[in-house]
Amino acid sequence: MIRPAERRDVAALHDLIVALAVYEREPDAVTAIASDLEKALFGPEPKLFAHVAEVDGAVVGMAIWFCNYSTWTGRHGLYLEDLYVQPSHRGRGLGRDLLVTLARVCADRGYARFEWAVLDWNTPSIDFYRAMGAEPMDTWTVQRLSGDALAAVAALPLGE
Repeated sequence: MIRPAERRDVAALHDLIVALAVYEREPDAVTAIASDLEKALFGPEPKLFAHVAEVDGAVVGMAIWFCNYSTWTGRHGLYLEDLYVQPSHRGRGLGRDLLVTLARVCADRGYARFEWAVLDWNTPSIDFYRAMGAEPMDTWTVQRLSGDALAAVAALPLGE
């Protein structure tokens, strides 16, 4: 069953996030704790959303997402931050069903785009996304400021 995440799912979602980090070869990258996730998903004005895949009462997969906006289309879109299904539950269509559910959210809300990033070495996922009709955005590259670089840019004076 695919359903919107509930507060009771936070610990399971956090466990899946950690498992995804291990899969993506970044086991020490997760610094968020479950309460951070709970605040983001269920605080007074949530900006983060999640759907879960549940089998026999256990959360075995997740899709964590948020809205973005395209100035070119003049409409919101959906950005999929994380999609993960436990290895023991892969091949059952849960990842597909999570993507279909989010595509329906887009369609129902009139969103123009459904986007996500995937590591270039993750060929099983890339093949899966292509089979679903996703198109690569090869002419775009992701840029990121974080840590010391983010702090340094934030500290720059304006108008120089």
